[in-house]
Amino acid sequence: MKTALIFGSTGLIGGHLLNRLTQNKNYEKIKAFVRSEQLSGNDKIEYILTDFKNLDKHREDIKGDDCFFCIGTTKKSSPDKNEYQRIELDIPKQIAQIAKTNSVKTFIYVSSGYADPKSSGDYLKFKGLVEQDLERLNFSRLGIMRPSFLEGSREENRIGERLGILFFKLISPLLLGPLKKIRPIHSDTVAKAMIDIANKDTQKRYFESNEIEEFKNI
Repeated sequence: MKTALIFGSTGLIGGHLLNRLTQNKNYEKIKAFVRSEQLSGNDKIEYILTDFKNLDKHREDIKGDDCFFCIGTTKKSSPDKNEYQRIELDIPKQIAQIAKTNSVKTFIYVSSGYADPKSSGDYLKFKGLVEQDLERLNFSRLGIMRPSFLEGSREENRIGERLGILFFKLISPLLLGPLKKIRPIHSDTVAKAMIDIANKDTQKRYFESNEIEEFKNI
């Protein structure tokens, strides 16, 4: 029986991930690192009130078997450039480093399609830089998820993204070959794939959106 660590449990993917982890018999304990107090209705879940500006104080908490990271933000939610970099780049790198030091065996990270450390845009560049750092840390098992547009219920209303998802859903039958990876994907499908990857013996590390979709019916 394993202990799961989850960062981003209140987000779009994280909410599904937390729900699936509570139902998965491979895990006897789930540590959910959160910014504000949460009520737990499940004995498996331990919510850990986390100071993300001082992660060193949580070194003893970041211990377990499988670490799932799905924290993210937007330029609209974090307009300050330094804060945006802290959330998208600095926090995942520091958490991964602590996890590795504490002998966490598995790290599953939600990146993005077309992540590239040389990208001119901060979002794709930061995702790519985190991917590079995760490779360097050499976890026993590493899963880098690169989902396309995410379907699911969000607390915030992102009109532009909703229109983009609708458009790409309409043209999905035309997106073949390499273009399959830009088809919209449901956030719960990503969550399922993350857990499956953490519990399967695979040497594959990168999963494009269409490859994540294949876990849906496994």
